[in-house]
Amino acid sequence: MPEGDLKDLKTKLEIGSAVLRISTDFFHDQGFVQLLPVMLGRSTDPLGPDPGSMIVKTPEVEYNGTLLYTMNSMILHKQVAVKKLGRIFILSPNIRLEKPERKATGKHLFEFTQLDFEISDAKKEDVIALMEKYFATLSNELQKYKELFAKIDLEPFMFRPPFARYTTHELERKYGKEWELAASKDHSQPFWALCHKREFYDKEDESEPGHYLNYDLIYPLGFGEALSGAEREHAYGRITGRMGKDKLEMKVYQAYLDEAKAGFVPSAGAGFGMERLVRFLTRSSHVGDVQMFRRVPGEEIRV
Repeated sequence: MPEGDLKDLKTKLEIGSAVLRISTDFFHDQGFVQLLPVMLGRSTDPLGPDPGSMIVKTPEVEYNGTLLYTMNSMILHKQVAVKKLGRIFILSPNIRLEKPERKATGKHLFEFTQLDFEISDAKKEDVIALMEKYFATLSNELQKYKELFAKIDLEPFMFRPPFARYTTHELERKYGKEWELAASKDHSQPFWALCHKREFYDKEDESEPGHYLNYDLIYPLGFGEALSGAEREHAYGRITGRMGKDKLEMKVYQAYLDEAKAGFVPSAGAGFGMERLVRFLTRSSHVGDVQMFRRVPGEEIRV
């Protein structure tokens, strides 16, 4: 690696370290309990069904006679944990074996870490308010690192909540079905995209079937998705009904369904990728540019 690139990487890693500290301090200050991550489980996030998915497979490990899966995300485990602890967060490693074509997006990795959180008895508005407070706090705290940002000819980005809100229906009408990149380029601040049709655990609006109580935060300037979250389906019958519509293999989720049958609490939460956040803050061309050990689809793994 050329000396200049190595110097930039060191600076980006130092900025990433600062972001991790600020982030964990923020969630502790907001009364969250930090859990250690789960990396293998009897079930994991199905990430679909999604016709646009480019996940090659979810790795499996047989251990002590039990088939275990690596974590696509900890969403299913969060629903189990939040009923015991109320407010939780995890720096959660995720493995998503993407097809090599994903390299071209600049935002995909096959191994990454997200800050994953969940709040019992929370609604969409609670999560939006929390995250807007988080980004305002992040901007303020990053002012202490101006000299570090100056090494890569940048100022810390100033997040200015409240952020604009749109439904996906509005975004599709304005930008087309593949709205994310065009809408991102058209904004100078992050914005919320509401109402996505996706996984069974994202709560459907019972007063308006076919609409969903979920939300993504989109970075501006062409950097795309920052965060994904939702209010959760917590009633056993609604969970199994949604899974049936999605034609998921129920036996894979039996341990999760046993917990659901015993009773989940209403909750809402989200997860946001730490590498994507640092990529945005450092205006890096690819999210792999902020990793010490690059995990980019299609690239050779060096270490």
